[in-house]
Amino acid sequence: MRNNVVWGAFLCFIAAVSWGAMFPVAHAAFKHIDPFYFTIIRYGAVTIILVAMLFWKEGKQAFRFEGKGLPLWFFGTMAFTVYNLFIFWGEDLMGESGVMVASIMESLMPMISIVMIWLIFNKRPYSFTFICVIVSLIGAMFVITKGNIQAFLGATDAIFPSILIFIAVIGWVIYTMGGSKFRGWSVLRYTTLSCLLGTITAAVIVTAATLFGYISIPTEEVMIATSPHLLFMIVFPGLIALLGWNIGVSILSPINALLFINFVPVTTLVISIYQGNDVTMFDILGTALIILSLLANNIFVRLQKNGYKRLVPTKLREWVS
Repeated sequence: MRNNVVWGAFLCFIAAVSWGAMFPVAHAAFKHIDPFYFTIIRYGAVTIILVAMLFWKEGKQAFRFEGKGLPLWFFGTMAFTVYNLFIFWGEDLMGESGVMVASIMESLMPMISIVMIWLIFNKRPYSFTFICVIVSLIGAMFVITKGNIQAFLGATDAIFPSILIFIAVIGWVIYTMGGSKFRGWSVLRYTTLSCLLGTITAAVIVTAATLFGYISIPTEEVMIATSPHLLFMIVFPGLIALLGWNIGVSILSPINALLFINFVPVTTLVISIYQGNDVTMFDILGTALIILSLLANNIFVRLQKNGYKRLVPTKLREWVS
């Protein structure tokens, strides 16, 4: 049992660090290639690997949709079209500042999921959790606006990519929530089939964008220049993080796994500083606020589940619940 917990923690840690590293790596690649073909090449390779793994492990019967083709396509599209295309498109449009903005938006996923559950299923969060959501959003605004909200609102070229990144993150949250509809399926099966259908949808969009002249097919020189970036993105944030996170969550439970999301913005921040990118005090402050809010809410939920009510005065219980 202990070995399983250590293995699950290791997988979640590697996944979070990989996701934190992918934004600086992608930013470097975008000097040579557009985010659309970058995404398609990356997840096209991941899909081929996953399909081979699923066929080898579970056989051709695992590729049957069993009447779940439409929801499988929808959730796959949310993750591998909406999330992957929009988050890198938004990052590329924002330039250097998009690295931290994309990472911070990614780290907001737990808080965004809380709000979505509240809106869709009418499950109101605890007051303390809601305060943590507000604090994390304030932290995100520090990073996005660099402390100057008026200037950000006046810069229309920054608002559109920020919206793209936000929509992308919502897409991944929807995909994560959709996994519960495929209980009885292995993690590998759900990941592979959703990735396959979502990547096909993304390929159709990229093909259309190419035909309309918005983007162009990468040349041989471009592929050579971006091959190290693509290799990293395929192996770590693509394959290992995708499978590792889902397996880690199944071992540790979502509440324990979510703690590792804290490593996403920290990794991005460290790599950005190492690369010499422009990191402001507002980036650091915003990252700190988000990490503190995630930690505080995680601890609160743990106490709630472990019967903390017997240990806390009545008036304080009424305030946080």
